[in-house]
Amino acid sequence: MTAQVKTLAVKLSDAEIERNAKKPHVRDLRDASHPALHFRFSKNRARGSWYLLSKRTWHRIGGFPDLSTKQVVAALPAVRLRVAADEGANLSKWSTTGELLAWYAERMARDRNLSEKRKKTGASMIKCHLLPRLGDLPLTGIDKAVLDSQLMWPLQESISIDYVRSVFQLLALAFRQAFKLGLISSNPMASIKFNDFSKAKVGIKPSRLRGTQVQDLISRLLGAMANNPSDGLLALLMLCHGTRIGETRQARWSHISLAEREWFIPAEHTKTGVEHRLPLTDQVRKVLISYREIQQSKGYDGQFLFPSRNGKALSEGQASAVFVRLGEGEWTSHDLRKLARTGWADLGIDHLIGELLINHAMGHNVKVYIQSDVMSRKRDALQQWHAHLDKKGFDQIHMLTGVRFGDSGNALEVTEHKACEANQESTIGEVSKHAERASAWL
Repeated sequence: MTAQVKTLAVKLSDAEIERNAKKPHVRDLRDASHPALHFRFSKNRARGSWYLLSKRTWHRIGGFPDLSTKQVVAALPAVRLRVAADEGANLSKWSTTGELLAWYAERMARDRNLSEKRKKTGASMIKCHLLPRLGDLPLTGIDKAVLDSQLMWPLQESISIDYVRSVFQLLALAFRQAFKLGLISSNPMASIKFNDFSKAKVGIKPSRLRGTQVQDLISRLLGAMANNPSDGLLALLMLCHGTRIGETRQARWSHISLAEREWFIPAEHTKTGVEHRLPLTDQVRKVLISYREIQQSKGYDGQFLFPSRNGKALSEGQASAVFVRLGEGEWTSHDLRKLARTGWADLGIDHLIGELLINHAMGHNVKVYIQSDVMSRKRDALQQWHAHLDKKGFDQIHMLTGVRFGDSGNALEVTEHKACEANQESTIGEVSKHAERASAWL
C-alpha cells in the first residue's frame, strides 16, 4: 500500500499548483527555492492558501487564485519583514494602486446611499486624476514623497486647492475602506495628512449676490416668470427657501401639500440623506397655484414641477443651464442659497432655525433636543423672510395669476404704483377661482 504524500517540494508556479490539484494525496506544496513558502490545498482543490513558515509558526499570506504565485514570490521579502515586526503576513490580492481604485470606483457606483452627483464626481476624480498618476504605482510604493511628486504637487499647478483636497480625501477614503474590510494588510495612507503637502487654506467663496441686490434680482425673476415660468420658479423657490439646486429641480407635485402648506423633500434628494420639510407661506402658495395653471394650460399634467422633454425631472446639466441664462455669468444657483442664509441672519432669525431651514448636517445631540414646535418656528422665519422680499418686489410676482404669466412670451411690464393696485384688485377673485379649479390637489 502506497503511503500518503502530504507535502511535495516543487518549483512553485500556477501551472504546478493546477497539476497537483488533480492528485488528492498531495495536501501541501513547498517551494524548493523558498523553503519557508508553503501552499496548502483547500477542500475545493481549485483553491488554496499561501503560508510563510517562520519559527514553527504558520502565517497565512492569502488565498489562491486571488494571489498568484508570481505575486506572492515578489512580495515575499516584504512579508518576511512584516512577520518579523509582528505585523502579520496577510497580503492583498491587488498589487497596484490602480486595482484598489478600480475596486473602489465600482463600489461607489453601486452605493445606493450616494447621490448621482457624488458618484459622478468620484468617478471623474478617479478616472481623470488618480488612475493616470497613481494607477501603476505598487501598493507598497505609497508614501508622502511619492504622493507629493506624482499627485499633489502636479495637481495644484492646474486645479484649485479645494479640488486637490477632495481628490486626496477620496484616495484616503478608498485605502481606509479597503483596510477596514481586510482587503489590504496595512493602510499606507493612515498617517498621511493633506497639510503634509500644502498649508494653503481651502477658501470660502463669498456670495456674488448681496442684500442690496435683492430688488434687482427679483425684478429679473419677474421677467423670467413671464418669459419662461419654469426658469423663474426654479430660481424663486431657491431664493425663498435656500434649497439646493438638486433638491429643487427634482420637486414633484406629490411633494407639495397646499392644504397643509408644506413642501416635503425626500431623503434621496437631499445632500445630507435626511428628509427635509419646509413650510409654504401664503406668497409661495399663490405662486405655485398660478404655476400649476400655466403647466395645465400648456397641456402638461405630469408629476414634476420642472419636467424635461423626456418626461423626467430636469437633469443636473439642464438645471445648471437655467442659471447660466438667469445669472448671465454674474451669479450661480448656490449664490441664491447663500443670499437666503445671509438674509435670515440679517433679520435676526435664530441660528439653529436657519441651519434647519438650509438643511445643513446636524449633530446627533442637536437632533435629540430639537423640540416639536420647530415647524412653526421655521414658518415664522420664512414669513419674515418673504415679507422682507415683498418689500423688494416679490409681491409683484405672487399677485400675478397663471393666466397673466402665460399670456405673453414677453417680459411683463409693470407700471409703478398704478399697475400694482390694479393687479391687487383683480387677483383676489382669480385666486379664489384657482382654488376652486385646483381643489382636487389642494
